[in-house]
Amino acid sequence: MKPEIPAKTPAPSGMHVGHVHLRVADLERSIRFYKDVLGLDVMQHYGDRAAFLSADGYHHHLGLNTWESAGGTPPPRGHTGLYHAAFVYADRKALGTAVARVVAAGVKLEGAADHGVSEAVYLSDPDGNGLELYRDRPPQEWPVGEDGHLKMVNDPLDVAALIAEAE
Repeated sequence: MKPEIPAKTPAPSGMHVGHVHLRVADLERSIRFYKDVLGLDVMQHYGDRAAFLSADGYHHHLGLNTWESAGGTPPPRGHTGLYHAAFVYADRKALGTAVARVVAAGVKLEGAADHGVSEAVYLSDPDGNGLELYRDRPPQEWPVGEDGHLKMVNDPLDVAALIAEAE
């Protein structure tokens, strides 16, 4: 007998998406990328096959492991899986500083967009995992349509201006 799904109820107040845990091919290479390029701190190595990284001393925002993926290759395009993991920055200056660091490290930016509610830059880590670096605008600045619903957009983002603002 199939259990009955209860009527829709909202998620509890305060619920949010927690950490991201990625399968990677080379643990040390991935640690270097997330530590040296994105500036995360290594909080713990879990043996020689996993590590946990964070910002601001939190136990971990990002887990990396090679338990099932050591020496593996990225999944081909057109297959299911993670589209991207998103890293939120406090404000435009912090985002610009992070993007400048990525560019200085020679990492290719794959896209940039002004979504109305946020400004975002897209790239991939060494294993081909998609990453979004973004900052939210204050809710009072979010675009709302005539029907009162949120109206996100996908407009171009001037990355050079974003970086210049951070300097």
